[in-house]
Amino acid sequence: MDFRKNRRESGSSDSALEAGANAQAGRRRLLGYLVGSGVIASLISFIFPILEFILPPTVAEMDTDTVAAQAGELLPGTARVFRFGNQPAILIRLMDGSYQAMTAVCTHLNCTVQYRPREQDIWCACHNGVYNLQGGNVSGPPPRPLKQFAVHMRGKEIVVSRG
Repeated sequence: MDFRKNRRESGSSDSALEAGANAQAGRRRLLGYLVGSGVIASLISFIFPILEFILPPTVAEMDTDTVAAQAGELLPGTARVFRFGNQPAILIRLMDGSYQAMTAVCTHLNCTVQYRPREQDIWCACHNGVYNLQGGNVSGPPPRPLKQFAVHMRGKEIVVSRG
């Protein structure tokens, strides 16, 4: 027997069947939207970190002077690494009392260099690159000398600027 025929015979109308079919279609449509939006949200959550990694944030380059230290803070034969714009720089007080400043980023693989007071040189620990106190290459793999910066006194502050 046909179910619809029985319903009609029993006095039920087709409108109840159509309402049930419409409600079921509405539920299917809602379920489709939910699943689709979940898939889209998942894709965005996977792609966004990849784009963040590939496209690094823009950091404004600092064109102004930077206070690297206070007068008398560094003893002769000592150094300090400080932030200069968006990269580290190194300020060295030479044995004669004068100051020398240069980038603290190795020209080989961008590692941070450090001052070695006993050897009186600048050393990159990544691949044992050595620079002299003026930033010139002495040994190791670095292809270029370190970039020099101008140092001047402003009151009791030691100020470093792009030469």
